[in-house]
Amino acid sequence: MPSIKDFKKELNNNIGGFIEEVYIWELSHPEADLKKSEKLIDEAIIAFDKTIEKVNHVKGEGFKKQFKAIREELNKMIGSMNDKLAKLA
Repeated sequence: MPSIKDFKKELNNNIGGFIEEVYIWELSHPEADLKKSEKLIDEAIIAFDKTIEKVNHVKGEGFKKQFKAIREELNKMIGSMNDKLAKLA
């Protein structure tokens, strides 16, 4: 059975890592409009909050299945945010 504590650590590391990538991008592109990158950070924080809420509501039968679905959704969100970060210029 997956550990909620471990999953939350993984979530924090994934979202935190993405936010660090955005900050690195901002430092590498000081001439760029930072409003778009700030929106990405806001999006990452919202994704974190939504995912934590879902994790806190995991109950009953199908515990593993619920975590798997949450993890897949998280991976899609992070992938989408990484695509948006790559398109910033």
